[in-house]
Amino acid sequence: MKKNLRRFVAIATTAVLAAGALMMFAACTSSEPEVTITYEYNGKEYEVEYVLSRSDSPKTVQHFIELADAGYYDGTCIHDYTSSALYGGGYYYNEQNVLTEKDYFSVVRQLEKDGNEFTQSVWYQSGNTKTPLYTVYGEFSDNGVTNERNRKYSHSKGALVMYYTDKSTSAAGLEVTVERNDKGGNNDGAAEQDIPYATNSATSLFYTYLGTSSTSLDSKYAVFGKVKDFDGQLQPLLDAIQADMPEDDPATDEDESSPTKETTEQFKLDTLDHLDFGDVTSAFESVRKGGVSVTYNEPKEHITVTSVKVTKY
Repeated sequence: MKKNLRRFVAIATTAVLAAGALMMFAACTSSEPEVTITYEYNGKEYEVEYVLSRSDSPKTVQHFIELADAGYYDGTCIHDYTSSALYGGGYYYNEQNVLTEKDYFSVVRQLEKDGNEFTQSVWYQSGNTKTPLYTVYGEFSDNGVTNERNRKYSHSKGALVMYYTDKSTSAAGLEVTVERNDKGGNNDGAAEQDIPYATNSATSLFYTYLGTSSTSLDSKYAVFGKVKDFDGQLQPLLDAIQADMPEDDPATDEDESSPTKETTEQFKLDTLDHLDFGDVTSAFESVRKGGVSVTYNEPKEHITVTSVKVTKY
């Protein structure tokens, strides 16, 4: 009798501990995590707080948080600045002060070897073998997720959006395997689905939307967060950029008052989004953008992303 009682107590204690661990884990995560992105411009730092939405884009939020925790974004820069968006997450300035593309796949694989964990949501499947691709499931309607979530955020002023580069037309038929958020509830019960790589190829690029007019971009990119206090935190950075603009010089044809300059990059390979490892090299050969030119509005004065810190999980 005593033996059975001791066994019962042991089992009950284990159950209580397990339940407590689950409660602690649940308490550590929320539907609205928060991050602080610190931008540096002309020697001054601007801390901008963002609130994220797991209900809108759970896989995108998890991907962004894991990259931030691994320090991936620290030291990158805003490589493209327009009146409607600040683009970052994929470039830095090298020792020669030249805008340089960050080798996402090599860096992430090394970070993983160093002990960082990255949740996978996109795979290349060949037979019974699934190879993780380190990109993130496209949580937007063009990728077939229209009815998966009642969205909280859209492209409004201060929206935080996961961005991906356009793929060549030859990639149109290239498919990958994804795990749907709804576990197949809106897809005839198919928890996993084979859909185009082109819309499931986001790596680390993101942008903050600055526009105020309506846009059709919600259907193409995943809005996964928003600036908490646009006027109080991000606007001072934008004001500083505008304040540094010199007057036009009538003696030249150059627009001296622009805070940016056009920077054109000739890609041999789309190193932000192509896959160049393992057995999947040949399968993704058509995704590469050999000979494609991309033009950015590069800020004349560097806007550095000093850090991206998760302040609430």
